[in-house]
Amino acid sequence: RDASYLIRNNFEYSRKAALFAKEQGARFIYASSAATYGNGELGFSDDETLLTKLRPMNMYGYSKQLFDLWAQQQGLLTELVGLKYYNVYGPNEQHKGEMRSLVQKAFEQISETGRLKLFKSHRPDYADGEQVRDFVYVKDAAAMTLHFLDNRAAAGIFNVGGGSTASWNRLATAVFNAMDLPVAIDYIDMPESIRNTYQYHTCAETEKIRQAGYTAATLSLEAAVSDYIRNYLIPNKHLGDA
Repeated sequence: RDASYLIRNNFEYSRKAALFAKEQGARFIYASSAATYGNGELGFSDDETLLTKLRPMNMYGYSKQLFDLWAQQQGLLTELVGLKYYNVYGPNEQHKGEMRSLVQKAFEQISETGRLKLFKSHRPDYADGEQVRDFVYVKDAAAMTLHFLDNRAAAGIFNVGGGSTASWNRLATAVFNAMDLPVAIDYIDMPESIRNTYQYHTCAETEKIRQAGYTAATLSLEAAVSDYIRNYLIPNKHLGDA
């Protein structure tokens, strides 16, 4: 919620880092965000010619958009790589606090209460819990990122996502199944503070990253959630952030 901090961190610091990398002749790969696409009315294409038309819906998205536009204006998108990450989840995210994925939060909530709270829909065209996201497992996101470290001929903006959508209900069901528990969901009102800027649908267009040589298939939502919970969260559930 601190716009000044977001600009310092996501724009000014990133700009200094990009210029330093250019001076050193180093490969520069940075995190943009799917939040730059706003409500998705223009689609989710990572075509750089569309950058100036995008309208993010929150301050975080705007801070990321500002750097994308700066890089484009400076002619740097022919050298560096900006990755628009979608809903990334997976091991080692405890330090993110409230910005952790729903999978991690759900695991804790279900462990304590046996139930999970999801936001109601406040649009008639989406049922409760049927808002959708492009969820991408951190192992896939890391592999896509490292692809650009190896493939130095590629440059520009690229989506990092699975290229498909899943509802919050489907994600919740995957969590309950991985924990071998019955599905028990309570729908709660979405806070007024985010209701008008909430994204009901995101889905990465992945043709461009495929054209850049990335060929690996991404894990299904159910397989990834199962791996995360059964191989990382359950073994360490008594260790907290350790």
